[in-house]
Amino acid sequence: MPILEWSRMTWEEVRDLETRTAVAVLPVGALEAHGPHLPLATDVLIAEAMAQAGARRLADRGLSVLLLPPIAYTSAGFAAAFPGTISLPAATVTATLVGVADGLAAQGFGALAVANAHLDPAHLAALEAAVAAARAGGRVTMIFPNIARKPWATRLTEEFKSGACHAGRFESSIVMAVAPDLVREQLRRSLPANPASLSTAIRDGKTSFAAAGGPRAYFGFPADASAAEGLATIETLGAILADAVLEAGEADVARG
Repeated sequence: MPILEWSRMTWEEVRDLETRTAVAVLPVGALEAHGPHLPLATDVLIAEAMAQAGARRLADRGLSVLLLPPIAYTSAGFAAAFPGTISLPAATVTATLVGVADGLAAQGFGALAVANAHLDPAHLAALEAAVAAARAGGRVTMIFPNIARKPWATRLTEEFKSGACHAGRFESSIVMAVAPDLVREQLRRSLPANPASLSTAIRDGKTSFAAAGGPRAYFGFPADASAAEGLATIETLGAILADAVLEAGEADVARG
């Protein structure tokens, strides 16, 4: 099946779709500091790559897939002190996601898959709240594989699982694969490792990158990144998204 891009379609083309059996895929990221070497839109780039890879897998399974334009504005409190970061209240993020779900439901869509690449705790809570609201309101089935949690997290790289993965090897590799011109390569290669774990810092009550041990807004091993690892990681992220959609579909069938 072809993958359709929502923003490039006309209203009549959307009108003529078989919407109940289609899957809308929404990339979700942030505009926030990602070290001195990666662009502010890093999470958006990763989310779009995840969405596209997942969409290809779903289309190969015969599903009709529509790629929505990405959401780039969200809660980003951990990076709020860094210039360039734009952080919204969590309630605004939840309302935005619910609004998208309502808009899709009104047009007959049955499923919305969220390809999320931003892991700020407030943002993740906002997405979980949107999923719950969509479920309670009888809207579209919102599918959100939270890659920060099991089982999805276990499929990702060792650096990611360590929690030291903001603008490190994991994210730098993906940006090198999809937008190499946006990576400040000389800086990336010169950055020392920062093995401080963000996930540990969050559990300890830290609320900013600086407090968590990232004064330049990066964690992990950016100098070790490679485009080859990035391509492989994108495929894993796409598989996670596709598997979550297929599992949700099987659950809906089972519920009958």
